[in-house]
Amino acid sequence: MVAYRLSSLCDNLYEYPDTGLILGFVERWHPETNTFHLPIGEMTISLDDVWSLLHLPITREFCSTENLEYEDSLKIMMTFLGVDWVVASSELNQSRGGHVRLSWLRDLYRSCCDNKLWEFVAPAYLLHLLGCTIFANKSATYVRTHYLELVRDLPICRRYAWGVAALVYLYKQLGDASFANTKQLVEYPPLLQAWIYEYFPALGMKQLRDTYVETEPRARHYVTRRATSALADVRV
Repeated sequence: MVAYRLSSLCDNLYEYPDTGLILGFVERWHPETNTFHLPIGEMTISLDDVWSLLHLPITREFCSTENLEYEDSLKIMMTFLGVDWVVASSELNQSRGGHVRLSWLRDLYRSCCDNKLWEFVAPAYLLHLLGCTIFANKSATYVRTHYLELVRDLPICRRYAWGVAALVYLYKQLGDASFANTKQLVEYPPLLQAWIYEYFPALGMKQLRDTYVETEPRARHYVTRRATSALADVRV
């Protein structure tokens, strides 16, 4: 994963996202300015924050893809995941669109490993990783097939500014979640939650790991707890 510049996503996972803490900040998000409107003024998550918290690259090329039609999804799955037309079409029909199930990707990954189909192992693993982290969606069970275009081979994958893509996607999800009729926030908890821990230690919700190296991503500095913060306390 180091070669793909995505290794930090494998380790920066919070077992217990603090939904109360996150929702308290989502309520103050203004999509027009991409900022939190707080009692102390406006604040936002910057590219420097993404780098320090996750160590995702923020320079070089932007990750740009578009949703694929059914036939294009079939072709890219057959080419980069090594499945035949019957398997690919069955999965697309099962998932009802241009995306695949994360559970299906896990099974495919294990099958590729067992059969030593190494050229398909990395795309399957990376697509699953992105679908669980920076490109997670509301279902928490699917990932869009067009992200395969970003992970199809090492020379292409390693030159992307993954941190920029993560921040843009987070801005979009925060914007969607800020509307009153939205009941669910889709995002990668370690990015937003660790950012809150960094800048608002006075909230009393920060927990530090016993062992931490300063060269590691800052998000790894914190340990989440089972208890969720009371939304009323965050609003103060």
